[in-house]
Amino acid sequence: MAMPLRQTIKVATYLAEQKLRKREKFPLIVELEPLYACNLACEGCGKIQHPAGVLKQRMPVAQAVGAVLESGAPMVSIAGGEPLMHPKIDEIVRQLVARKKYVFLCTNAMLMRKKMDKFKPSPYFAFAVHIDGLRERHDESVAKEGVFDEAVAAIKEAKKRGFRVTTNSTFFNTDTPQTIIEVLNFLNDDLKVDEMMISPAYAYEKAPDQEHFLGVEQTRELFKKAFSGGNRRRWRLNHSPLFLDFLEGKVDFPCTAWAIPNYSLFGWQKPCYLMSDGYVTTYRELIEDTDWDSYGRGKDPRCANCMAHCGYEPTAVLATMGSLKESLRAARETVSGNRG
Repeated sequence: MAMPLRQTIKVATYLAEQKLRKREKFPLIVELEPLYACNLACEGCGKIQHPAGVLKQRMPVAQAVGAVLESGAPMVSIAGGEPLMHPKIDEIVRQLVARKKYVFLCTNAMLMRKKMDKFKPSPYFAFAVHIDGLRERHDESVAKEGVFDEAVAAIKEAKKRGFRVTTNSTFFNTDTPQTIIEVLNFLNDDLKVDEMMISPAYAYEKAPDQEHFLGVEQTRELFKKAFSGGNRRRWRLNHSPLFLDFLEGKVDFPCTAWAIPNYSLFGWQKPCYLMSDGYVTTYRELIEDTDWDSYGRGKDPRCANCMAHCGYEPTAVLATMGSLKESLRAARETVSGNRG
């Protein structure tokens, strides 16, 4: 795990505080969606299927920042849609960073070079660029040629200017261990991004392409082979060791979607950003009014093939904190990743 040491310490301190307060449910990171509009039409995305009137909306800065502060989460992932299309996205980021929240701005990078001057490098801020494969594969997944080359150019420019750059790669049943190895080797060794996040694709109900999502056994076999030969230890993956064990099928966990809540134009989304069973106005309502025990594999049929980080990474993190052995293991990998 290549999370910066400062961030690791802050998150660990935050988790210890929640334990001392005997809070059963609390957020690790908020998924903030200040708009749904996007400049691409990816086949696996269900967010851009909203009506035109919704796609024109932009969340006010005070509302976006207020939601994060209300939750108390130490980290924020700003997504959408394409957040760089929001006219005040730089102000949202600035205010969150000023409050020492760790902010990851998720982007397809099409506007990244054009908008980069609006942001300042900070240990609390990172661009999180969506990369699903090498050139041909990535451009096919986003249904537009040239996107991969622009993303690579934007990553290089951001690194040159001193920004932290992470990546987020979603894999489908059309992927093979070799295609995963190729793109992660490229990101890790050639582009030298700071961290990489990986995720098996989840079947959005509104996604145009419903044929290429992974099942549980497919996911486990795919990652087990991709991680072999020392790749998992060498790559700077932004995941806890136990979550990577989970992807390989070495361990299994219940879903804890309450730890990565989603706040969007409609409010706090129940139960997670991948499913929508209604919205509430406050974070407290989300936690208290959602029947969390009804979700997860084996409970809700919509969750049957889900192994997404939003549901299972928090469980892995909490399991790590509850075990001295796993805590030491995670600490070793953090130190190793920062030295590398």
